[in-house]
Amino acid sequence: MMNKLRNIVDNRRDTVNDRREYTSDLGLTQQEVEQSRNRHGSNELIRHHSNSFFKKLLESFGDPIIKILLVALAINILLMIRNINWFEIVGIGVAILLATFVSTLSEYGSESAFEKLQEDAARINCRVRRADGVYEIPVTDVVVGDLVLLQPGERLPADGVIISGSLSVDQSALNGESKEAQKHPLDGMIDQHSAPGDFLARDKLFRGSVIASGEGVMRIESVGEKTFYGKLAIEIQEETIESPLKLKLRNLATTICNIGYIAAGIVIIANLFYDIVWANHFNSVLISQYFSDKALFFKDLFRTVTLAITVLVMAVPEGLPMMITVVLSSNMNRMLKDNVLVRKLVGIETSGSLNILFTDKTGTLTKGKLSVTGFIDGSGNEYKPDELRKQKDLYDIFLTGCYYNSGSQIGKQSGRSSVIGGNATDRALMEFIKTDARNIPHSNIVRSIPFDSNNKFSSAQIDGGKHRFLIKGAPEKLLPHCKFAYDKKGNKTPIFNTYRLTSYMNKMAKQSIRLLAICTSNSLITRDNELSNLTLIGLVCIKDDIRSEARQAVRDVTNAGIQVVMITGDNKETAVAIAKEAGLIDDHERDGEVYTSAELNAMSDDEVRKCLKNLRVVARALPSDKSRLVNIAQKMGLVVGMTGDGINDAPALKKADVGFAMGSGTEVAKEAGDIVILDNNFTSIGNAILYGRTIFKSIRKFIILQLTINLSAVAISIIGPFIGIEEPVTIIQMLWINIVMDTLAGLAFAGEPPLAEYMREKPKRRDETIINRYMY
Repeated sequence: MMNKLRNIVDNRRDTVNDRREYTSDLGLTQQEVEQSRNRHGSNELIRHHSNSFFKKLLESFGDPIIKILLVALAINILLMIRNINWFEIVGIGVAILLATFVSTLSEYGSESAFEKLQEDAARINCRVRRADGVYEIPVTDVVVGDLVLLQPGERLPADGVIISGSLSVDQSALNGESKEAQKHPLDGMIDQHSAPGDFLARDKLFRGSVIASGEGVMRIESVGEKTFYGKLAIEIQEETIESPLKLKLRNLATTICNIGYIAAGIVIIANLFYDIVWANHFNSVLISQYFSDKALFFKDLFRTVTLAITVLVMAVPEGLPMMITVVLSSNMNRMLKDNVLVRKLVGIETSGSLNILFTDKTGTLTKGKLSVTGFIDGSGNEYKPDELRKQKDLYDIFLTGCYYNSGSQIGKQSGRSSVIGGNATDRALMEFIKTDARNIPHSNIVRSIPFDSNNKFSSAQIDGGKHRFLIKGAPEKLLPHCKFAYDKKGNKTPIFNTYRLTSYMNKMAKQSIRLLAICTSNSLITRDNELSNLTLIGLVCIKDDIRSEARQAVRDVTNAGIQVVMITGDNKETAVAIAKEAGLIDDHERDGEVYTSAELNAMSDDEVRKCLKNLRVVARALPSDKSRLVNIAQKMGLVVGMTGDGINDAPALKKADVGFAMGSGTEVAKEAGDIVILDNNFTSIGNAILYGRTIFKSIRKFIILQLTINLSAVAISIIGPFIGIEEPVTIIQMLWINIVMDTLAGLAFAGEPPLAEYMREKPKRRDETIINRYMY
């Protein structure tokens, strides 16, 4: 196959003259490689806003509560140095350092884990043709002008044009379209009018796409950040809106400051009342003498101000930021066991505050790959997969038709038997027959005609067995030409009535099931006009099945008061069928639950806002629809979640309050997300929501404990002087209580287990205060 690819390059005579710098079919010399790299840059994607550990540590000090603690620390250092009471200074300092350090370490660690994912992707190699031979090099070493040799299953390393061969390309990671695009060189001049990101251009290839079938050679035209893939990577590094938790903490900090200021003021008044009035027995003469002793007055005043500052510090729960960080960090490790990788700590709590979740279909609600779900023979008999295997004579013919007429093959991957190459349909068929492949009589493929989107079939000729000419393709294309069919015994029988088969086709289409006709013929069929006298083996049902646990997971999330909206590129009928299977809508679809992209685009933002409450499915969706829906929902005050795996999902993942990137998705999608769902499972998203709600519960429990103690101590300090007790709680006692209760006791909440009952509560509003009526 390698020699075949070399011949494609060497034998190409009609080189396209497109006025580009590097057009030699022999490939670049080493000197030209260096010149190209210097001029156009490398093929690496650079993280523009990657911060060092120290910079992340400094950014942690911007937390609202931490800012209050820093002010309190500064006041303590300035005013308490005379009394050498270092307990509070040390306590606050330790709380600040622990909170910021643990938070930074956790996020830095998750960023490092993410970097590992990117490094693994960068290890992918590609084959390039250069002046002195064919090399296999990392994709990061590709330069503009390189000739890349392409085969099925390979991922495109950069943007460019196809100059030889013919390819079927899966561009779903870029544009969300599951339909494969056909790519081939254009005759004469390259189309100069196609846009840089025109995925429909017949000769253009884009980084991140995967070769489904065919062979060819591409010339690299853009690398790194100049590719469509790279430009999206830059876009997702823009800053996003403030998280709900930070907003709540800022409001809490303001409340605590106001309470602290009021308490400190009252303490000053109370203590001055005691020193001036109570201590002098309400005697005006003694009071006058007191004021005449300036040294005594200023000594008491300084002590009173010091106590007031202590009370102010006491009102501030310095253990809160550390407790939040420890809770988030410890739960982050727990969540990893549930296949949830947290990249940003605040993303955990935010997931618990979701009001609406926009979710992809493929791989999240469904298994993410096609599989055989049924079969119908020429007589209209329906079989489940296991039942088909029991029809030995018919199944043997089916095996031959699927095994030899396929773009896929059975090979080894990581030491295990695996299906390699081909398009999604071929892989599904080969996966189905994989365990029985050893029972297929050996034959050699004499000639094969790969699937063509115009003819809608593929065919093959083998040199052994009774069935030497094989064909498979779209039922609507092949069925009209089927004169015979195989019965259960493998004998040919005439087809008298195709009505039952047609009815079956219509029924399966409504259930989002793809059908494929498997046939034999009397000769090798290479063109559409040669179709005749076919013998039908049967119709195969192929479907991306709903995950077995998806329906219950969707029910759990919706019972938690979260609106789930499925966004898919499927047509409306297919989308509705899948939504019903997943439990997103019931059997009786209501107006306003399902819209297509075209219908949404015909509506203004205000109109979309009105119908958003009832929205459940968006069909034929475009990447721009996701970002628009996120923006509208956020303007309505909703906390928005978004799932995605492709590069086209990255902007919406970035804009959402919490972005759930799929573990099998692109590096760019993971870069944009806050949380990576390693197993692509909707159930794991439900687990992340439960963890988020548990954490918020823990934060509120800690605040009840913390503020109850703090306010009690403050109240005693205020009341005592009015009833003749000079210092009901001394400064040292108050600081000791503060240190023990604020730091050590708060850590107990880090181990709070997630309880299923939390998923039956309504979600919190974005603007809801952290201290609610129950807490008061």
